[in-house]
Amino acid sequence: MRVISGTCRGKKLIPLEGRDIRPTSDRIKETVFNILGARVKNAQVLDLFAGTGALGLEALSRGAAHAVFVDLSAAACNIIAQNIDRCRFSGQATLIQKDLFFPLTVPVIRSRYFDLIFLDPPYNLGYVEKTLAKHNIASLLSDGGLVVAEHAAREILPRSLNGLDIFRQKKYSRTTISFLTRSQDPV
Repeated sequence: MRVISGTCRGKKLIPLEGRDIRPTSDRIKETVFNILGARVKNAQVLDLFAGTGALGLEALSRGAAHAVFVDLSAAACNIIAQNIDRCRFSGQATLIQKDLFFPLTVPVIRSRYFDLIFLDPPYNLGYVEKTLAKHNIASLLSDGGLVVAEHAAREILPRSLNGLDIFRQKKYSRTTISFLTRSQDPV
């Protein structure tokens, strides 16, 4: 696992160990960032279910201004902290170890608006839909901001959910990437 492009291009990231770990493949990550293009430059980024921090770190490497990483796992947060240091993004990163489904977590995150929100939870548990349904993620987005959700291809999301609409989906084998924007925002 590595950073694909930008100032940290080729930098190897410390992986999370375990049978249930499913990091975003380089191919999917590259496609996502090619689709996002110039939106990444100077963006405020939120990386939910951050794992190793690979998506937020890729965004920082490509010129994002700041990234907030959120994960419940102490082991994951330890790895994210090491990867942030490895890429020398300590001044542009905030790490929060919290359960997204704990009521006080989203208010902690709400200190800024985000241009990009990455949502990459464990597959086949319905966490993308649960997260979007439970939290007002749309209220965390800046004008024109996007949610990029990675989920199992067999997890079908509703076209519209809690103020967000899917405007694009890309399928790769057993993975689907859904791009969502606030219902009233033009794409």
